[in-house]
This record gives sequence, C-alpha cells and structure tokens, in this order.
Amino acid sequence: MPSVNRVFLIGNLTRDPELRYIPSGTAVASFGLAMNRKYKAQDGELKEEVCFVDIDAWGRTAETCAEYLSKGSLVCIEGSLKYDTWEAQDGQKRSKLKVRTDRVHFLGGRRDEGAPGAGSARPAGSADEAKADDDIPF
Repeated sequence: MPSVNRVFLIGNLTRDPELRYIPSGTAVASFGLAMNRKYKAQDGELKEEVCFVDIDAWGRTAETCAEYLSKGSLVCIEGSLKYDTWEAQDGQKRSKLKVRTDRVHFLGGRRDEGAPGAGSARPAGSADEAKADDDIPF
C-alpha cells in the first residue's frame, strides 16, 4: 500500500532564517514556524495553543528564504516530514521531527525597507494608491 508524506503549514517565522552551505555547496536555510489554534474549551473559555515546527529549506529556495524572510514573516510551507536522530555530546540519543520544505509561498507581501517581518511595500493611502483609484473608469 502506498504511503503519503506531505505537509502544508501556514504560520509566522519565529526567527530569521539561518543560511549555511554544506560541503557540496548546497544551501540550507533553517528557521522556525509557529501556528496558532484558537478553540473553545468545554467550560466555554476561549483558549489558544501554539505549535512550533523547525523547517529546513534547500537549494535556491533556501537562499530566497534567507534573502526575503525574517522573524514574523507569514508563509505557507509545502513539504514532507523528516525524522532526525543524533547522539548528543552527553551520549544521549536525541531525535526531532522536522519539515523539509519543497516550496515556500510568501503570504505577507513585501516588507518595508528596514522593517522586520512581512508588510506592505508602500503605506496605505499613498499617493500612488489614490491615483490608481482615479484611473478606474467606473
């Protein structure tokens, strides 16, 4: 029977992407993603839980993420789950479930010059926006 390992996540970066290159020259960008879920508990109280996931992007996708994303950026991640295991310096075996991304969709728009996170490329109500509204024939 075939199996499926496909993940779609929408959330905000918890830290700036860390770009590095492995010995073969391939780029790898690592960053965290946070997804919020709000729900009503049995007692009627509104609660919120946050899920944190580590993401690895490879190749040109990694370089693009490092160039254009920063902490707080809103993205959609398409990828697969990867189970990493290693031995820590203290001899303990460690493991972590991560997402290896195939695609990253930037959802927050272009960020302002010098401003962290995703945002608009120009302020709302700018002169360009007003002119564009005047050009509409209806």
